[in-house]
Amino acid sequence: MSMFLGTHQNRFDAKGRVSIPASFRTALRNQAQPGDALVILRPSHLHPCIEGWTASAFASLSAPLDEYDPFSEDHDDLAASLYADAYPLDSDKEGRIILPEALKSHAGLTDEISFMGLGRTFQIWDPTAAAERRQQARARAKILTSERRTPQGTPA
Repeated sequence: MSMFLGTHQNRFDAKGRVSIPASFRTALRNQAQPGDALVILRPSHLHPCIEGWTASAFASLSAPLDEYDPFSEDHDDLAASLYADAYPLDSDKEGRIILPEALKSHAGLTDEISFMGLGRTFQIWDPTAAAERRQQARARAKILTSERRTPQGTPA
């Protein structure tokens, strides 16, 4: 399975397009099935960024919805928040996409952007916010991994 790794900075061109990093395009294409959009973008529920998903990974998000009555308010709310703001996109021959204005606004994007790999998915951030997020994530990861160790310092 191809993964989304690293942080890559890019900028919008004069027509408002941005190139998906080559390694991310490879991962997206390797996981795409015939008829799938190259990428599905949606606003993050947790951060001021855009989430990037393969179609198969995005489809897996619907599994928890099956636990709800399909005619319930809970199901409607979760489905609306998951699907209503999702944008399936394909790139041009050069790997460029045009981000919908609603997503650009959600993430506070202007000229430059950062693509941040998260393994199965990726995020698109304002570069300054991305650097802050990586710093916060590293600090929290340090705490999380130290909590999983025994007093002797060996993994639990």
